Amino acid sequence: MVGMDLQLAQDTAQAAGFYALASSDATGQGRMQVLDRNWVVCSQTPASGQQPTDITVTLLVVKDNETCL
Repeated sequence: MVGMDLQLAQDTAQAAGFYALASSDATGQGRMQVLDRNWVVCSQTPASGQQPTDITVTLLVVKDNETCL
C-alpha cells in the first residue's frame, strides 16, 4: 500500500479482510491523520505478502506535500 493515499490504503486493506488498522505520522511529530486523503503511505508493518488477517497493520504516513524519510 506504499504510495497510496491513506484512505485508499485503508479501503484496500479492509477489502482484503484486514480490519485492525493503525496509522502514524512517519515524521515522528505525532500529528493526527484527520483527513485521510491528505496523507500518503510511506511504509507498512507487516510488509505486504501473505499475512493472517487478524493482525494489526500499521501504516506510516506523511502529508501529501512531504517526502517520506
